[in-house]
Amino acid sequence: MAVSELSRVKTKTYTIDDVWAMECDPVNEGRYFYLIDGELREEPMPNWTHTELAALIAHLLLRYVMPRKLGSVNVEFSAHPPDSRHTLLVPDVAFTRAERVPVPRPKGYAPLFPDIAVEIKSPSNSMAQLRRKARTYLQHGATLVWLVLPEQSAVEEWQVGDDGKLRHRLVERAGALDGGTALPGFELALSEIFPQTDKHRGG
Repeated sequence: MAVSELSRVKTKTYTIDDVWAMECDPVNEGRYFYLIDGELREEPMPNWTHTELAALIAHLLLRYVMPRKLGSVNVEFSAHPPDSRHTLLVPDVAFTRAERVPVPRPKGYAPLFPDIAVEIKSPSNSMAQLRRKARTYLQHGATLVWLVLPEQSAVEEWQVGDDGKLRHRLVERAGALDGGTALPGFELALSEIFPQTDKHRGG
């Protein structure tokens, strides 16, 4: 008897409207979703270290941004490119320059990516997943992306080079990040977010 060919499984292409409906459903309370090119993914719940780092980085950004009225610092806000309803990301921390901050503030998903996006690695995240997010941010308007790696006490910094190509470098605990053209004058020494006593902290 001939073996019948298996039918090809069709994968649904999701939109931000689908994600909104899922997040409004009580059955999904406490779940985190994101989209890249219509592909639905779920994020793990952030743990103690994750939220502590996000709060600290946001505090250090706010300390520089607020007195100078340079823009908006946000924690875990959902954003999509203005020209796409098939990509939706939720940076752990974000900075958006004042002239790009939407007025009035969005009541739903923000229709723009921030100038600086910060993603903090959880134990269940792969570097491939985080790097895909970094590329997506930069391809849709972000200037800088910081991938925070708690287990290494390091940050992988991504940006677009002068030649238009995406570039990244690993900044270790003894080094520092700067705000580049997105936030001139800002500097973040990694020793401020990775104290020596927390050398072996998890993500």
